[in-house]
Amino acid sequence: MNDRGPKNKKQLGKLGEEAAEAFLSKQGYRIVERNWRCRTGELDIIAEQAGTLVFVEVRSRRSSGRFGLAKESVDLRKQMKVKETAQYYLHRFQKYELPVRFDVIAVELSTDGQALEIEHIEGAF
Repeated sequence: MNDRGPKNKKQLGKLGEEAAEAFLSKQGYRIVERNWRCRTGELDIIAEQAGTLVFVEVRSRRSSGRFGLAKESVDLRKQMKVKETAQYYLHRFQKYELPVRFDVIAVELSTDGQALEIEHIEGAF
């Protein structure tokens, strides 16, 4: 691993979120927030596309695949946590009129931190 590669889980997640944000921007999404936090949790990316507010959970994995696929790690407990935090966000900013969607972006990173593959699952939960 060289100096650019992720050295821990936090760095891995940051690189994955940067890759996901760039991917979404290229697809025409407008990034509203990144790493929005409140008492109930954190939302990785909040974006807007064609009038829909999209809450995006980003999962990153190294390309070794030793721990399964990134998208498989968004279990029911995590889905409920993201939904609860999204509800808080909608209430806090009075965004009741917008349709919402929950997506997952799975990012596979090389050992030097480059995004090898990005899978975008729209309406994942």
